[in-house]
Amino acid sequence: MRRSLAFSAVIGLGLIAAPATAGTVKQLTHPSPDGAVFAMLLTDGTVMAQGFGETDWYRLTPDNTGSYVNGTWKQAASLPSGYAPDANAESVLPDGRLIIAGGEYNFGNFSFTNTSAIYDPLTNKWTDVTPNKKLLPFIGDSPSHVLPDGRFVIAEKFKEKVFAFDGKTDSWSELKSKGKHDFNAEEGWVLLRDGSFLIVDVKDHPNSERYIPSKGVWVDAGSTVVDLRAPQDCCGNCIPYGPKGKCYDPPGETGGATLRPDGTVFAAGSTPEGEGTAHTAIYTPPSKNDPAGHWTAGPDFPNGDQSFDMPVTLLTNGNVLVEGSSCQLYEFDGTSLVRQNVSGGCNSLLNLPSGEVLLGGDAVYQPTGTYNAKWAPTITDSPASVTRGQTYQITGTQFNGMSQGSSEGDEFDAHTNYPLVRITNNGTGHVFYARTHDHSTMGVQTGKKPVSTSFDVPSGMETGASKIEVVANGIPSKSADVTVN
Repeated sequence: MRRSLAFSAVIGLGLIAAPATAGTVKQLTHPSPDGAVFAMLLTDGTVMAQGFGETDWYRLTPDNTGSYVNGTWKQAASLPSGYAPDANAESVLPDGRLIIAGGEYNFGNFSFTNTSAIYDPLTNKWTDVTPNKKLLPFIGDSPSHVLPDGRFVIAEKFKEKVFAFDGKTDSWSELKSKGKHDFNAEEGWVLLRDGSFLIVDVKDHPNSERYIPSKGVWVDAGSTVVDLRAPQDCCGNCIPYGPKGKCYDPPGETGGATLRPDGTVFAAGSTPEGEGTAHTAIYTPPSKNDPAGHWTAGPDFPNGDQSFDMPVTLLTNGNVLVEGSSCQLYEFDGTSLVRQNVSGGCNSLLNLPSGEVLLGGDAVYQPTGTYNAKWAPTITDSPASVTRGQTYQITGTQFNGMSQGSSEGDEFDAHTNYPLVRITNNGTGHVFYARTHDHSTMGVQTGKKPVSTSFDVPSGMETGASKIEVVANGIPSKSADVTVN
């Protein structure tokens, strides 16, 4: 269920908690022309943002120093006729295209639509990829993400079913999904290191589950210990949907959840019914000595705040940035939920390759501290010389980062677990992003496993001696030398 928005102008890798006391917000020199409902980072370093018109999209390009604060917006193609979603599912596919699926609203009206479309940044065009209604009739604000094998997976809102979109064939199929506790409505997914994904049950609160794609089964992940769910009070107990006017009774809301570098998951909660305080919880995945995994209570929200359908994201310093329903920003540093002296404006959160977090389309959040070097991507094989307009491959480790990045719980998950390639000219210092595609995996915390991606050298970039690096969720690798011809 979409919140009411008030938009304003690895296990074994060791977690370093940064002091969470001095994050700052800096306004963009050029705000998005039509605001931003939410934003997604493309693999060429640009940002796509959906405008308040809901059919309008704008594209943010950083300046030649790599600054998003001083970047510029340009209007992109609008969505196909008849499709103006809000509270939808979305992901960037391994081929670099952006898929938008469903929407709890269409043109501002409840619809739980299954309409879907793909944006190709090379052609600046949207293409309709709506699934057959007999296969997947209702998507709405269902959870979604990309599996390590590259398939976009999405839930059917009113049932326990899971579906996949294969970008190689642009086709939909149903996946096996057995043993789930409850239907998928208002739940979010967190991709874990082993390729399974975790959900906090909303209807069946305070329980949780993990989905194992290779087996098509759900397994119990235990109680969250504290209740993270708040009841839904916006719509009564019957929102009619479908041709027969069936009733949908919203089961409530939680906040977002994200994987942390030590392999645990931080989950933010809303204020439970009958309580006056909102909670958080920490999930530790299964291990040899803990085959089921377990939850522990995290810090409570201060000052009566909560995370009712609000986003969280992992920062480069290892802390989790949390946006409260009051629009207040907090950082979870592994122990405490520390109030920052800035507001997020109740905007969406998006990790940028600069290490900042984009707040809607107006500002960035700049965290303090730095990353653990063990979290950074490493380059093991890259070309010593490249030619403009040509495609090359680069290989290394941890190209997909320590987590998927930003999560809102159900809709508007701005995941960024894919590699970007950044080339900086030695003479001018100018920064260029080479569009990446066909990543060997979309997994997270891949450790020492070799991974690779292809990249297209921009045809208009400067030639000469340069440095090349891979960036994942704002953390760069050590650079390698490259000559651009």
